Amino acid sequence: MYAVVKIKNQQFRVTPDLRLQVPLFDIEVGETLNFDEVLMVSDGDDIKVGSPTVDGASVSAEVLNHGRSRKIVVFKKKRRKNYRRKNGHRQQFTEIKITGING
Repeated sequence: MYAVVKIKNQQFRVTPDLRLQVPLFDIEVGETLNFDEVLMVSDGDDIKVGSPTVDGASVSAEVLNHGRSRKIVVFKKKRRKNYRRKNGHRQQFTEIKITGING
């Protein structure tokens, strides 16, 4: 069984007991989340596709921890003008574990 769920304008394919990193949520570690924007649910050969979402379907998840991903280097340069800028960025994330798919 799997589902395609929309979390903060990003789509994720989730299965039960899957751990994944999603954009940061302002929720304490150990609390549960419930996602109602389920775009598709599949249970073997039974596939339900929503337009745009599947009615009555939801995905529940537990917050495991918060963190920051690896550093991305942003480098800008214009040739022959001695213009160089170097910046870094670390995106914050929330790690969740999918506990159940209802639908």
